[in-house]
Amino acid sequence: MPLLIKRILFVLQTHIDQASWPLIGLATLLHMGATWALLWFAQEHALLPGSTYIYYYVVTTSTVGYGDFSATTDMGRWVVAIFQIPLGLALFGILLGKVGQLITIWVKRAMKGDKDYSHLSDHIIIFGWHATRTERMIEYILADNKRIARRIVLAVCDEMEHPLLRFTEVDFVRLVSFTDDLQLARTGLAHADKIIVDGQDDDQTFTTALKLSPLVKTSAHISAHFNDETKAQLLRQHCRNVECSTAMSAEILVRSMQDPGSSRIQEELLSTLHGDTQFSLQLPMSLGALTFGQLFLYFKQHHNATLLGVAHDLSGRDMDLNPPLDYALKGGDVLHYIAPQRVLHSEVNWERV
Repeated sequence: MPLLIKRILFVLQTHIDQASWPLIGLATLLHMGATWALLWFAQEHALLPGSTYIYYYVVTTSTVGYGDFSATTDMGRWVVAIFQIPLGLALFGILLGKVGQLITIWVKRAMKGDKDYSHLSDHIIIFGWHATRTERMIEYILADNKRIARRIVLAVCDEMEHPLLRFTEVDFVRLVSFTDDLQLARTGLAHADKIIVDGQDDDQTFTTALKLSPLVKTSAHISAHFNDETKAQLLRQHCRNVECSTAMSAEILVRSMQDPGSSRIQEELLSTLHGDTQFSLQLPMSLGALTFGQLFLYFKQHHNATLLGVAHDLSGRDMDLNPPLDYALKGGDVLHYIAPQRVLHSEVNWERV
């Protein structure tokens, strides 16, 4: 008997696999039509009006059976017992099987990184995976309670499944290469707003950032992390839209030795998880004549924020830290400041500064 059941289940699964959606839809419509015709012949007139029949068909065929509509004639009951319910249940089972397959395929594609995210826009892409550091980056991004609610796409080349399922904001895509145009298109790179490149080593980070630089939109910003300062310097020379960061362990060690507590300040400034954090804000292009001192006082009084300095592009080149109060600002400059939370562009009354 168990062998017979397995055989029946195997045959049923084969039919489900081979049945297409159009075929199932056509079979369902034919069954609905044939059942209606047989009920009409059996003079079950109360069941035949359009909306009543659809409700009756679904409830009865699925064997839910509320009892508010049912066959009343002998022939009508035979139609239901011999034709409607047996064939309808078979169709219903196949339909549920196909839906289950669809959900399973969708989940597996998301888990294995096979989905296409080219439809996304203004999202964040992280290229590269490190077991501890990448998850920490996601936590820092999501901890910014005033951030734009962007989707985050994690792109990897490793043989792995989605490692961050607990973050509903994170999508996962597994690529063959970080430098192949067709593969990169699956991440929605052309429409991404923020990109982080954190490869397995400096060589992968360098080649990936070099490849991405001309492919992103003009307003997009790329951040790349290196251990070797020479590669960071080389990339800065060729890609002005890439901001390169390097490991600062030696500098932090010396600074914490000479000025105790310096390492804690670095942690506080960089982490959105606790304490005041360092943020940036680009000045509007229509900004009139304004000095650093005027903006410094306004930010402190209205947002409890302390201005640190001014940069002249998103990558922070030619940054002026702690400039004099009469330092002239212009539209497009980028302010860097410390505050309990991010100050949004719309929260600043630029006309009253």
